[in-house]
Amino acid sequence: MGILLSKAEKPLPVEPLLLDVADVLATSLDLDTTLRRVAEVVRKVIDYEIFAILLLNEKTQELKFRFQTGYPADFAERTRLKVGEGVTGRAAQLRQAILVDDVTDDPTYIAAVPNVRSELAVPLITKNRVIGVIDLEAREPGYFTEEHSRLLTLVASRMAAGIENAQLYTRTTRQARILLLLNEIARELSSILNLDELLGRIAELLRRLIDYQMFSILLLDPSGEKLQHRFSLRFHESIHLKNDIPLGRGLVGAAAESKQAVLVSDVSKDPRYVAANPETRSELAVPLIYKDKVIGVLDLEHTRRGFFTEEHKRTITTLAAQIAIAIENAQLYEQIARQERRLERDLSLARELQMRLLPQARPKLAHLDVAAKFVPARAIGGDLYDFIPYSMSRLGLVIGDVSGKGAPAAIYAALVSGILRSHAPIEPGPSEMLSAVNLSLAERRIEAQFVSLIYAVWDDEHRTLTVSNSGLPRPIYVHEGKNEVIEATGLPLGLFDEAEYDEFEFRMKAGDMFVFFSDGILDARNRNGELFGRGRVEKIVLECAGKSADCVVDSLFQAVAEHSAGMETFDDQTVVAIRVRSGSSATPKKK
Repeated sequence: MGILLSKAEKPLPVEPLLLDVADVLATSLDLDTTLRRVAEVVRKVIDYEIFAILLLNEKTQELKFRFQTGYPADFAERTRLKVGEGVTGRAAQLRQAILVDDVTDDPTYIAAVPNVRSELAVPLITKNRVIGVIDLEAREPGYFTEEHSRLLTLVASRMAAGIENAQLYTRTTRQARILLLLNEIARELSSILNLDELLGRIAELLRRLIDYQMFSILLLDPSGEKLQHRFSLRFHESIHLKNDIPLGRGLVGAAAESKQAVLVSDVSKDPRYVAANPETRSELAVPLIYKDKVIGVLDLEHTRRGFFTEEHKRTITTLAAQIAIAIENAQLYEQIARQERRLERDLSLARELQMRLLPQARPKLAHLDVAAKFVPARAIGGDLYDFIPYSMSRLGLVIGDVSGKGAPAAIYAALVSGILRSHAPIEPGPSEMLSAVNLSLAERRIEAQFVSLIYAVWDDEHRTLTVSNSGLPRPIYVHEGKNEVIEATGLPLGLFDEAEYDEFEFRMKAGDMFVFFSDGILDARNRNGELFGRGRVEKIVLECAGKSADCVVDSLFQAVAEHSAGMETFDDQTVVAIRVRSGSSATPKKK
């Protein structure tokens, strides 16, 4: 049985040592735990004061401290040793243990801890690959022996595979955790449509991946020539940066121009760097790309050299694709919201203008009570009504329904109103007015646009009403306690160059009513798809016989609203009712 001797001359059998090594390999796949236990096993062989395990980055061929005791923290954090550099680097390069009795005689020695005199470095080799180095230092010359070297080599040969497995497990576990986190972040970001809120949340969520110190999101301006700071943090404090960065300038501009992430371990050594934060030592700039177009850049900075890693770069590049989509969606939503606000303002103004085109007051006549109401299906609509004063106590009454809804119908309705008013000074009769409007619209024909119109003229002195219809629902005449549907029909205006329209004249007496209404009243549907229909209209009109014109209008709109409760209004709704206060009656006659 072999006997191990530490500097304190404490004998230790080899077999228990190898059992300890086997126990380490069998009980832990966590890298930090494995490295700590390796250090504990080595202490059983050598009573060290200064100890480190450095792991090799195969891509950069650099050794980095992964576990240490006795070294200054800042030295261990920032130091990267090239293979072949110093005693440790030589052990990795030569793939064998290096024992130095007195480092003052070794020109390659790199001083890290004051008063060090001896050093022992043993490579960690598995599958014929160097994965790192175990390094020990002491303040006494000749502290380490050849026996130490052989025993540490034995430990290293067993431990290398365990460390590599722990690295692989740790890397796999970390990648799985990062993927879950990336998925969680992407899902959350996709639900935020306010751009400012989104950018702030991106900054918060990224800190769960990387503990950066300075962070900015820059977005490409509309010209596509420069990047503008849209959101920035500096040591957890929000700051406002106004300087724009042209494409290609600085690390951020380089990332945007090349469409590639830019990782700089030491900005002082990169000629592209533009000093903005004097504390910055390392920087990671990742372009935000949407549909192969750069829309911005994520920029992370830190005061520590070499803080950002290739893994950080890969992780943020993966996330940047989701961030770009979220930002594009938020920008699109922001743009649509602006357009909607502008449209709402325009529609509000259009609605106000449309309402002002309607009569602002009821006509005041000695023998006639008038009521009217218009409710558009949308913010503005295509129905219209008007009262046009004639001479000799006469009044023109108009109710119309333009094909379609919304802004186009409202504009067409305004055109019709203007044409009506332009012909009013010659005081035409109803059929003459409809023919004149039809001719004017035919001269300005707009595809698929037309209007159904009733035009009536009331003579207040003789209590007569003359009516012509060009396609609206047949009006209802209430007299002698009953309804009479007036069979006045005709072609809508604006479809044909020439059309003739019938006139109906009525001599009305006190209490008689006429009710005019648009299709929107009849066509209102309930949840079962049932139309409001003419039957309900006639019933409500008859119930208001002997009452006011307001009774008819208010009752009809109330009944329609109750019938179609919970359903979207499909068509504009208009009702005009007139009721004779006093006078004599006569039977209708057709001209």
